[in-house]
Amino acid sequence: MTTAIAFLLAATFLISVGGLALLIWALANDQFTMGPRAARTIFGPGEVGRVEDPATPQAARREMQRERGAVEEPGREGQQEELEARAQADRSSRVPVVWWLSSSLVWLLVGSALGMIASLKLHIPEWLVGDAALTFGRIRPAHLNVVAYGWASMAGVGVGIWLIPRLFKVRLQGATYATRGAIIWNLGVLAGTAALLAGYTDGMEWLEFPWPIDIALVIGGALAAVPLILSLLERRVQHLYVSSWYLLAALIWFPMLFVTANVPDLFNGVEQSMLNWWYAHNVLGLWMTPLGLAAAYYFIPKIVGTPIYSYSLSLIGFWALALFYSQVGLHHLIGGPVPTWAVTISIVHSVMMVIPVLAVAINHHMTVARHWRLLVYSPTLRFVTLGAIAYTLSSVQGSLQSLREVNTITHFTHYTVAHAHLGLYGFYSLIMFGSIYFILPRLTGREWPYPRAIAAHFWLVFVGFGVYFIPLSIGGWLQGVAMLDATRPFMESVNLTKPYLFWRSVGGGLMTLGHIVFVVHALVALLRGRPVREEATLFRPLPADAAGRTTS
Repeated sequence: MTTAIAFLLAATFLISVGGLALLIWALANDQFTMGPRAARTIFGPGEVGRVEDPATPQAARREMQRERGAVEEPGREGQQEELEARAQADRSSRVPVVWWLSSSLVWLLVGSALGMIASLKLHIPEWLVGDAALTFGRIRPAHLNVVAYGWASMAGVGVGIWLIPRLFKVRLQGATYATRGAIIWNLGVLAGTAALLAGYTDGMEWLEFPWPIDIALVIGGALAAVPLILSLLERRVQHLYVSSWYLLAALIWFPMLFVTANVPDLFNGVEQSMLNWWYAHNVLGLWMTPLGLAAAYYFIPKIVGTPIYSYSLSLIGFWALALFYSQVGLHHLIGGPVPTWAVTISIVHSVMMVIPVLAVAINHHMTVARHWRLLVYSPTLRFVTLGAIAYTLSSVQGSLQSLREVNTITHFTHYTVAHAHLGLYGFYSLIMFGSIYFILPRLTGREWPYPRAIAAHFWLVFVGFGVYFIPLSIGGWLQGVAMLDATRPFMESVNLTKPYLFWRSVGGGLMTLGHIVFVVHALVALLRGRPVREEATLFRPLPADAAGRTTS
């Protein structure tokens, strides 16, 4: 056994011990015996049966309520107190959430611009070659790290901070720490991006930022976690809703992963590559995935006004993720100079990930399926539901891709790039888009000014991602088949990808245009907004006559 394998197994063991400690605490504190009642903890009195989407125009929202119907009498007792307490909770998180989310929007634009340049260079290699900072070898890692740590991480933390007081039903404690954390994190991402463009890098994918700069991310992330801990200690609910578990897990897992992977000169050569892929896969599965699923488990039932389909299944999905995900990364080293048994363990864990994926898929899709027509009216629900579908597809595809027979074809091809985008963009980013559409009106007291801009954003990124993902997957598979044919020159496998890379850029251009619409619209909503009007988007409660039961 190599030192790296022993180290990674020990690190994984510590993650498992942390998960076991959480499980013991959960059992000791009666977190598994509430059954279906636990799924209702995110609702106030009379809210079950009521739709809620602040990004939906009033007329469409009335139609949503008619389609939804009222499955139970809207209780009034304690409703006003609950709504006032929730409004105070939202106000308590306003400053740090605005910092984290507005920063993520800026990094989204920067990452999109860098991604477009990198994509165009793949089929126009002679473009922008006069400056070393604009070469593919610097632009591409800058794009990856800006998207991962600028857009994705900051959006996830912002959404998580907003969820904390709602889940624990208490004002956010220690909000100032999170605000300072956002400032320090921004400085870290800015310094890291500048270093990459200047040619300074640690040289490992997902870990390119020079390690001294990573210290800023560690400090910023630690400060952002303080409100979660303080609010947990002050919580006014006994049961922790499943979204809380995902947020707590992300808090535990990410610091261990990020700090461990950035220890300088810990390993070299092949052992370093093992550490690299242990981190690279786990930062997706044990950091971004919990943040995305925490949001989906909150917003899907909240928008449709129905508790999650099976609360017991949601807990099985969480604990299965904790059990199986930590070892999946080494399947990226199939065929490399790595012990076969270590790769086999990774493949087994990758296949076993079908268990939590199916648990999440059944819960999300069955909750929406019972009220699927709400997708016609609710743009927020469309984003989040499409992201949940992408999570299912990406995870199943990942399990299949870990099999040696499939991996032999897809490894070192654009197919893997398409798969990564299905997870980080199709799943995670779409859920973040939908979450932000729900959150901003609650933070600012201002409506989204232009409902058509929300629709334009959705269709641009939906169509753009389809144009990006499908051709790139096909081209990547054909590329892999060509590379395995010893009778075909290597350059043939390169040249045949050109038309697919062109469509990748077209799809990326549509997605980037959608991001511009989204960010401009969000900035207008933040800075100027618009008074509540009948024809504008609405975040007020529906009038009583509009929220009644559907007539037969």
